[in-house]
Amino acid sequence: MLKDERAFTLIEMLLVLAVISLLLILIVPNLADKNEEVHNKGEEALIQMAESQVQAYYIDNGKYPTSVRQLVNENYLSTDELANGTKRLVFKDNHSYKVIIEHVD
Repeated sequence: MLKDERAFTLIEMLLVLAVISLLLILIVPNLADKNEEVHNKGEEALIQMAESQVQAYYIDNGKYPTSVRQLVNENYLSTDELANGTKRLVFKDNHSYKVIIEHVD
């Protein structure tokens, strides 16, 4: 049996695991909160961009589009769906041309 072996003791390993666990407990909940905030900001930016494209369509064609889907079909927007596919852009009503986000069923 070798007597000069260098290795981590059980206590050292437990201390490292405790520190890592503590860091994870502190960091993970904050990341989840920030993730939702980032998604909300992205949705707001997408709505503003879509409303700008409605105005660009009006300038180019002299009339408003009948739907957000028409903006996609005529290449004013690349898609009307949000990244995860559970939401999409639609007009709130046919008179204001305000873009909102609707849940896809």
